[in-house]
Amino acid sequence: MIVIIGGGIIGLSIAWRLAAAGRPVTVIERGEAGRGATWAAAGMLPPHAEVEPQEDALLPLLLESRRRWPAFAAELGAATDADLDYRTDGALIVALDRDDAEGLRFRMQLMSDLGLPVEWLGGRAARRLEPHLARGVTAAIHSPDDHHVDHRAVARALIVAVRQAGGTLREHHEAVGLEHVDGRVAGVWVAPTREGPRVEEDRARELLPAEAVVLAAGAWSAGLPGLPADVRPPVRPVKGQMLALQMDPAAPLIQRMVWAPDCYIVPRSDGRLLLGASVEEQGFDTTLTAGAIFDLLRGAWEALPGIYDLPLIETWAGLRPTSRDDAPILGECTLPGLIMATGHHRNGILLTPITADLVAGLILRGEWPDLARPFAMTRFAAG
Repeated sequence: MIVIIGGGIIGLSIAWRLAAAGRPVTVIERGEAGRGATWAAAGMLPPHAEVEPQEDALLPLLLESRRRWPAFAAELGAATDADLDYRTDGALIVALDRDDAEGLRFRMQLMSDLGLPVEWLGGRAARRLEPHLARGVTAAIHSPDDHHVDHRAVARALIVAVRQAGGTLREHHEAVGLEHVDGRVAGVWVAPTREGPRVEEDRARELLPAEAVVLAAGAWSAGLPGLPADVRPPVRPVKGQMLALQMDPAAPLIQRMVWAPDCYIVPRSDGRLLLGASVEEQGFDTTLTAGAIFDLLRGAWEALPGIYDLPLIETWAGLRPTSRDDAPILGECTLPGLIMATGHHRNGILLTPITADLVAGLILRGEWPDLARPFAMTRFAAG
């Protein structure tokens, strides 16, 4: 059996691939499957719009995963009869003043140097694409190949797909230790979660034997009991606060994702408009704060004034699983039998198809392509 620790979009997608291939698989999730960082995301698939300097190794992985997303979404939708609201409208990155435009020029040069298919627009041209943008928008980068998906619909569909394929979900259970036999991981000790102080002796521990264990516990990955220090992934939580407004689905304010200087804005086909996201080093705290919500609303209003009268329908906070270098940690480590699939930072939704295919390929066929080699756990030991 394969045991996957973590029932977010990464763990669920790996489980789906393995179960569909006929392998027995069990997913251990400390809460409700799909309700962690996956639920708190925005569903963006933007390898172009969010490209950063010095991501030479990461960008090919992002681009390849984005290339796989249409087929992944179509396969998952067909398997579960789910509408995933996969949208290919593209994105605009907008400037609101001269300083913003200068920064945008630098970003445009970086994208051009990397060969990304983007286009520079003046303010009027940007408003022709999105007429409700503020008149103060002075310039924009148009990135037509950045897509987005309803991440919550994907999570719900993956739960169905895993179970249909014969996989097992153990929700409200957590890994409390690893079983070692002859120097390799041979199983996971699990116990039900509960509120309040925990007395170890009172908990019903159960051993799940495993030929391989996949650590996909997101921001909680480093806290797995029993991990030797040299294989403890350097993953920490980075808090992000977000909110949703409600548009008229028949008359949406925007069709494309919009990056303003202080927030991003993501439209859904059902009229929801997502605004995000703060970036806060606050440990595992998920408290909503007035300041962060105010900053998001102000930043969105400056770019899209029409949001002023929209109903505010939801606020939330999530925890990005962030590694020391903001890149994912993937593949085998120095502890045989343990496979990493964590540390995806802001790219967990985008990297879902490639992560699922890589980890499944490693377990099923022993394959590990060159594309994935820069993301091994060993890179931190070398540093």
